[in-house]
Amino acid sequence: MADYLAQRTRKIDASGIRKVFALADKLQNPVNFSIGQPDFDVPEPIKQAAVKAILDGLNRYSPTSGDARLLEKVRSKVRQETGWEEPLCMITSGVSGGLLLAFMALVDPGDEVILIDPYFVIYKHVVNLLGGKCVFVDSYPDFRLPVEKIAQAVTARTKMIILNSPANPTGTVYTEEEVRAVAQIACRHNLILLSDEIYDVFSYDHPNPCVGRFYEKTLLLKGFSKSAAMTGWRMGYAACTKALAPLMEAMNMIQQYTFVCAPTPFQIASIAALEFDIRPYVEQYRQKRDRLVEGLKGYYHLEKPGGAFYLFVQKPDWAASATEFVKTAIENNVLIIPGNVFSEKDTHFRISYAATEQTIDRGIEILRRLAKR
Repeated sequence: MADYLAQRTRKIDASGIRKVFALADKLQNPVNFSIGQPDFDVPEPIKQAAVKAILDGLNRYSPTSGDARLLEKVRSKVRQETGWEEPLCMITSGVSGGLLLAFMALVDPGDEVILIDPYFVIYKHVVNLLGGKCVFVDSYPDFRLPVEKIAQAVTARTKMIILNSPANPTGTVYTEEEVRAVAQIACRHNLILLSDEIYDVFSYDHPNPCVGRFYEKTLLLKGFSKSAAMTGWRMGYAACTKALAPLMEAMNMIQQYTFVCAPTPFQIASIAALEFDIRPYVEQYRQKRDRLVEGLKGYYHLEKPGGAFYLFVQKPDWAASATEFVKTAIENNVLIIPGNVFSEKDTHFRISYAATEQTIDRGIEILRRLAKR
């Protein structure tokens, strides 16, 4: 690496997901199970709200914390979901933007952050970038929330615990009992709980329990990218109680000097997104999940996911690693992601079933064939 680059750049690597995206350009009509975004477009009423905002001239900076009308809608939603009387909220440039602001506001060199392995790829790399230490808590083989292991992982240097439910890459939806137990651990040690709930509407078998109901030092990060297919619009929000007011103030201050604000016309459109009924799309994804699970059952070891739109599948016995299997799958025109992108292990691979039924069926056929190799 060039010697003029900051040392911190050596602590991260190019995303393994992006590397697979690059491979997609070289394949003819691949079965693309790699990309983590809905296969439906932004619903028409939300697109029209964005167009109207642009035509109405709402194209300038908003306040750093967000447009007042959207903030009030978000506060109302957070009150309903958490029971918090006066939630503090800000609009962020996607949940990824909220994660960056939160980590920059919280993590000092040497601070420990507890991650449930497998984990969303950004967590590890941003903690490393800031000089923090990731403490990985293994959730294999069933990907349930490992409460006792989390309790044992806490040290004097622990700053926060990160929860992600429904989870990327496993699709696991935690139970209220599991979430409450982790909240008790955080309370006992006066830790911050960061809850990434970007997939919360995609919960198929039971509602996703909001940890904010059980612990006041919870930072909630949610957004519109998945529920409204607005991945390119970069719209999210952060919420907390007054117990974390200094954190919200710090995140707003950092936003002033980085993102400045989330895109104004898309903030206006997000009001329409909050009012849009996404349930028909969620039902379609429940059916996609069931189609894929049934199609691969008996060919691979897998845990049926409760939410999001991912399946985290164990590699077949013939493959030395998941990375080796993924290379073979790509040679057979199926794009999947090796598990070591999301984990300290290389035993599983991620399938995104945000795809058409025809694509899912094509993928099932090829993956069944590869399982027998």
